[in-house]
Amino acid sequence: MINLGLALAILGAALAVILAGCGSAKGVGLAGQAAAGLLSEDPSMFGKVLILQLLPGTQGLYGFLIAILVLVNVGVLGGAPKDLSWQQGMYYLVACLPIAFAGLISAIHQGKVASAGVSLIAKKPDQVGKAITMASLVEFYAILPFLISLLAVLSVSVG
Repeated sequence: MINLGLALAILGAALAVILAGCGSAKGVGLAGQAAAGLLSEDPSMFGKVLILQLLPGTQGLYGFLIAILVLVNVGVLGGAPKDLSWQQGMYYLVACLPIAFAGLISAIHQGKVASAGVSLIAKKPDQVGKAITMASLVEFYAILPFLISLLAVLSVSVG
């Protein structure tokens, strides 16, 4: 018989990875396209634009960490799967949603800001610090939901 609680927990883990990962892929892609354009003109800017391209990738990592934590807690990784009630499974699912959705949206927006930062650096190479700072500010809105998901997942008691 299928354990509905376990299935819901795994669904939450999957959503955290998939949605945050898709956002990161989109964000890194946007910044990468802008970076490639600049590097075609000035390859010496690689180090400066690489940081901007990497920033939107963190949301995918946050989703991945939450998913790993859920899968370990429910015994799918490193143990025998636990018998979860549907309420416990639903709690895991809901706990994963903050980083899933905020990761998706914030990574895309961070990619747009990073892409604009690459344009800034193309015109004014000495402004790299400002470009990185602007893109990093979007990160705050990925860290908050990551922390909420983390705290929520850690607070589930599974017997």
